[in-house]
Amino acid sequence: MTRARRVVVVGGGLAGITAALECADAGAAVTLVEVRRRLGGAAYSFEREGMTFDNGQHVFLRCCTAYRALLGRMGSERHVRIQPRLEIPVLKPGARPVLLRRSRLPAPLHLAGALARYPHLSLAQRLRAGLAARALGNLDAGDGALDQVTLGEWLSRHRQGPEAVSALWDLIALPTLNLPAASASLLLGAFVFQTGLLSSADAGDIGFHSGTLAETISEPAAGALEQAGVDARLGWRAESVQRQGSAFVVAGPEGGLIADAVIVAVPHARAAVLLQSLLPASAPAWAGLGSSPIINLHVVYDRRVCEHAFLAGVGTPVQYVFDRSRAARAPVGCQYLAVSLSAAEREMAMSVQALRERYLPALEELFGGARGARVVQFRVTREHAATFRPSPGSAARRPTARTSLPGLALAGAWTDTGWPATLEGAVRSGHAAANAALHALELEHPEAPASDSAAFAASARVPSA
Repeated sequence: MTRARRVVVVGGGLAGITAALECADAGAAVTLVEVRRRLGGAAYSFEREGMTFDNGQHVFLRCCTAYRALLGRMGSERHVRIQPRLEIPVLKPGARPVLLRRSRLPAPLHLAGALARYPHLSLAQRLRAGLAARALGNLDAGDGALDQVTLGEWLSRHRQGPEAVSALWDLIALPTLNLPAASASLLLGAFVFQTGLLSSADAGDIGFHSGTLAETISEPAAGALEQAGVDARLGWRAESVQRQGSAFVVAGPEGGLIADAVIVAVPHARAAVLLQSLLPASAPAWAGLGSSPIINLHVVYDRRVCEHAFLAGVGTPVQYVFDRSRAARAPVGCQYLAVSLSAAEREMAMSVQALRERYLPALEELFGGARGARVVQFRVTREHAATFRPSPGSAARRPTARTSLPGLALAGAWTDTGWPATLEGAVRSGHAAANAALHALELEHPEAPASDSAAFAASARVPSA
């Protein structure tokens, strides 16, 4: 009887979960190892004082077909919802709320009305923004030269001043790229706007996790892996990956796991350490991808202070706010608002007290009801290396799933998916890594979930849209 080919997946985030399921579907004997005591990687929940908090506010778009297919595989669809039509409430201190909402017209006309009525830009600024959007849509997103300049530089050449960038362009750039337009690669910026907003009218409709990340990802992933026959070992730290003849050995605290193929699905800095001896020519370059942080503020008020389930801020340090009261099971009468801060380098160096002093008054400026409310809880979660840094030159440092060693594959949103670090990118990287491993093992690849290769999944931590 022929022995099943053995695959070890290192990392239990979305990329690793996806790769493990796909390899198991193809008939491989799969072992997944994860250093944490839970699955889900950078998307997780924790409990404090009777409430369940998510570490970050991850959203996705209607065009995130691979991520949505994974949720379907895990039976998690009931824990998410998608807007019938893209709409973003925008709040600015001292101004009336504005609703950026797409129409039912075909792309790109679906956003024309929202831009024409946007009061935080002058009429002239709106006209110039429309011309810039049309020019951005005409860029060749496959042109590597776009990765040599920033989105901000390109916008400046198209008469987009600092006010327009702050009030409009960064509303999209910050949550999807985890960098402001001034620092982000034009290549990735063009991809975001073209595929997330301009490819079709409904591509950018926003999806939310109505349940916690534990309910949506971690817990159902464990069940799906078990059902697929994957041996998932939590609390298992991979210390190195080595060759042993034609096979691989993943060394850990309880000895080594021998595999015919290995998929390394961990962050780029960790992957470089694990594979520095096997890939000495390429692994050191991954460190050049750098990182960009995200901070979430978890503010629980003793009463309802905000009428919006989700909103963006302009003219305020507040970027995006989510009402997570129901998902977190906040006490009756209380409201829990999660404030998501992308590219939060400044905030990363601030103490909890300093963050309180900066952001509680800022929230009061947006929500009058917060001025008389008592803050029951104020918590801070910090992701120091939430994503790789998508600055100019990053494209050349992102490796493909297939390495120079047959049977050794890479996965993770930092690999060359063509997209910024998002939930969708992570899942698609898992598919690519599984494909590379199965090809090396000469196993028939299972039918992959239907997905449009041009579809953008802006799902990162938000807001990570």
